Amino acid sequence: MGPLESTDATAARLGARSASGPSGAYGAPEQHGASGCSPRRLGARREPGQPHGGEPVADRVYAALDLGTNNCRLLIARPAPGGGGGFRVIDSFSRIVRLGEGLSRTGRLGAAAIERTIDALAICRGKIDARGVTRARFIATEACRAAENGAEFLERARAATGLELEIVDRETEAHLAAAGSASLADAAAASVVLFDIGGGSSEIVWLGQAAGQGVGQNCGHAPPVDAALRERVRFWASLKLGVVTLAEKFGGLEVSDATFEAMVEHVSEELSDFVVMVGAERRCRNFHLLGTSGTVTTIAGVFLGLSRYDRRRVDGLWMSSEDVSRAVTSLRKMTYDERAMNGCIGAGRADLVLAGCAILEAIRRAFPAERVRIADRGLREGMLMQLIQADRHPARTMTGR
Repeated sequence: MGPLESTDATAARLGARSASGPSGAYGAPEQHGASGCSPRRLGARREPGQPHGGEPVADRVYAALDLGTNNCRLLIARPAPGGGGGFRVIDSFSRIVRLGEGLSRTGRLGAAAIERTIDALAICRGKIDARGVTRARFIATEACRAAENGAEFLERARAATGLELEIVDRETEAHLAAAGSASLADAAAASVVLFDIGGGSSEIVWLGQAAGQGVGQNCGHAPPVDAALRERVRFWASLKLGVVTLAEKFGGLEVSDATFEAMVEHVSEELSDFVVMVGAERRCRNFHLLGTSGTVTTIAGVFLGLSRYDRRRVDGLWMSSEDVSRAVTSLRKMTYDERAMNGCIGAGRADLVLAGCAILEAIRRAFPAERVRIADRGLREGMLMQLIQADRHPARTMTGR
């Protein structure tokens, strides 16, 4: 199986907001397709916009893979009509692999976790080949950043699957989360706190208002999307904790009130520097939180009373502060077995969700807001929008014109 490179891994590092509407903005619901075609090699890395076989951008197939501490996720998409970075998902894959299991104790990726992850990556490779992907980016985040054997694992994964993943730094991860989710921020808000609660790290971004947005303002000519996002991301931080590391430190099967508060206090200490950093920033009456993670989508599913998770009802959902508090209280009252049986949680995350709730609670205490918006989108969507936008407007992406 030949190597499949992440094409132009650094292209359009800061990406676009989707040109579509808020809920389900980037396209149709995810559809699962077949895999199993013989592997192909994408070309060597190219500059953004460089032709790939001469096909129009609209005919290209794009892929984005995000390998985190807890999950392996893949999206495959085609560009949506229009001139922005919008797209329509044609295939997807998500599996809990727990690559970072035990990492906080040993400093290394474990053998069983590596095997689970390579199995998942092999499925991703099959889907990529089956869909004829021509442009892609594959990234690995905190588990591979932190592990002593992270680079060794990636080389083994490349040999086994042909996928060449790049380890991205924390700043890139924060900006990709913003690129994938910023379209859900209230256009009337002068500022928004966007956060992504991960397995091994949690990113938090102070997002300013987009140029030309706000009451009484005329959008006029929009700036290049990379420049626009740079302008909006006023501050960012990456906390070296996530649901896996926090659950391993404090426990996740049965979480008492005292343990939950200890988790919240621990996260609050890690968050304190960012709180000071943004202390002088303006918060208008439209200020809100914008969360993208399994934690917030689970909370939304519990709030809605879903027997089975439904992205179409969750992505873009507005919840009041009281709504969030009630849903978190419901989760904290559940036993481990009840959480495992819940259709929006499942056995794979039943021991992690309360750690995520503690991270969310620390963020809510640091930045009180009457509203929270839920995003079922993030790094993969950010990568896809960047790749598509870079191909459609290479000069603007690279030069800022």
